[in-house]
Amino acid sequence: MGCCLFASMLAGAPRVAFLIYWLFRPGRVNATFDTIFWPIVGVLFLPWVTLMYVFVAPNGVVGFDWLWLGIALAIDIGSYVGGGTANQRR
Repeated sequence: MGCCLFASMLAGAPRVAFLIYWLFRPGRVNATFDTIFWPIVGVLFLPWVTLMYVFVAPNGVVGFDWLWLGIALAIDIGSYVGGGTANQRR
C-alpha cells in the first residue's frame, strides 16, 4: 500500500509543480507556449519534459539545455516503463 501511495505522489508531482508554476509565473509559461493546447497535452503525457521545457525554453534551448530535456524525457519514459513492468509481475 505504501509503495502505491509513494508512486502516485511521484506521478503527480510534476503536474502539480507545473500548475503552481503556471499560477505564480504565468508570463514565463505564456512566453514558452503560443497556445494553451501544448502545455495541457505536455502535462498529461510528458510532465517532466514540459516542466523542464518551461524552465529552459524562454532563453532558447542551447548547450546543456538539451541534456536537461533528455534527462526529463528519460524520467518520463522510465515512469511509463516502470509502471508496465510492475503490473506484469502481479
